[in-house]
Amino acid sequence: MPRGPEDIESYLIKMELPYESPKAGFWVVRGAPGIESFVVSVGGPVVVFRIKVMEVPPANREELFRTLLELNATDMIHGSYGLEGPNVVLVDCLELENLDFNEFQATFDDMTMALANHYQRLAKFRAAA
Repeated sequence: MPRGPEDIESYLIKMELPYESPKAGFWVVRGAPGIESFVVSVGGPVVVFRIKVMEVPPANREELFRTLLELNATDMIHGSYGLEGPNVVLVDCLELENLDFNEFQATFDDMTMALANHYQRLAKFRAAA
């Protein structure tokens, strides 16, 4: 049976995650440790998971970008680091049609764990801002 936006909401409820849904197909999860907001959205046939990590600092940008590329290549199971405007973000996309609860939870957990594991390596760039 194909999945829809109502399934995403049921997954958030099942995981007991506090969230807001400011518009249809868009959820902002609050209260994950060390994360300001974790956004989950449905865009056509995909579910997009997005976390704002930090603003790109004015200094040491080349070292930051190299660190992000190294983390993408060696430590990322779900998603990858990227740039969105002035921000560093962690993003993953999955197909909505067959997305089950276990895959949803694994993606959420792996992305939040990646941030926790990478905190020390990325924190020095925040201090340099």
